[in-house]
Amino acid sequence: MEAPANQATVSAALHGRSGATPTLGVADVHKAFRTGVWPRRRSNEVLRGVSFELFAGTMVGLVGENGAGKRGLMGIIGRWLKQDHGSVVLDGRLGYCPQVPMLYEKLTCDETFALFGRAYNLTTDDTRARADRLYEVLSFARFRSELVEHLSGGTRQKLNLAIALLNEPTVLLLDEPYAGFDWETYQVFWSLAGSLRDSGTTILIISHFLHEQERFDRILRLVNGTLESGGH
Repeated sequence: MEAPANQATVSAALHGRSGATPTLGVADVHKAFRTGVWPRRRSNEVLRGVSFELFAGTMVGLVGENGAGKRGLMGIIGRWLKQDHGSVVLDGRLGYCPQVPMLYEKLTCDETFALFGRAYNLTTDDTRARADRLYEVLSFARFRSELVEHLSGGTRQKLNLAIALLNEPTVLLLDEPYAGFDWETYQVFWSLAGSLRDSGTTILIISHFLHEQERFDRILRLVNGTLESGGH
């Protein structure tokens, strides 16, 4: 695992100084979707020349109205959606927690960890050890043998978040990851996010809550597919 970025390096990076290397670089990204039926099909451009860099040890909020392009941008960074133009450079491992959990209903929590552990090329012992830590941090160990289909929405979201963290990502993408959490778990989430940032993880979070924005080191605000001035 990479050594945590020290405070001076992070500060320098945030202010554009020194030779700090970004963990995530997005350059002139464009994306359009075609809608309608021929001959009346038209192109709806959702991202228009988006560019920014993120550095180790920072937690950044991605905000904007519905339809501003936030999830399209997340999809392009995560590489399950292809941009029409521009580039995305990722330095390290990627973790992603979608807003709606993408889980297999007929697997238990333990089986879900095992499945994703194999996908991440982790050993059985590493998967089990990391899963045990995540069960403890997120307080859902009592559900480890429960089928996903029997879990509450909040517990599903805990598992969803835990899977994103299983590979100890360098860059973590979170799409409103606390949906369904009770107040106690919500507080645990922000404590965990702060610890990850302090250990050098780059975190990008889609957020709709104004009161959360003070938690971020930086805000990227999308308006009609472009970053507002100051978003770079």
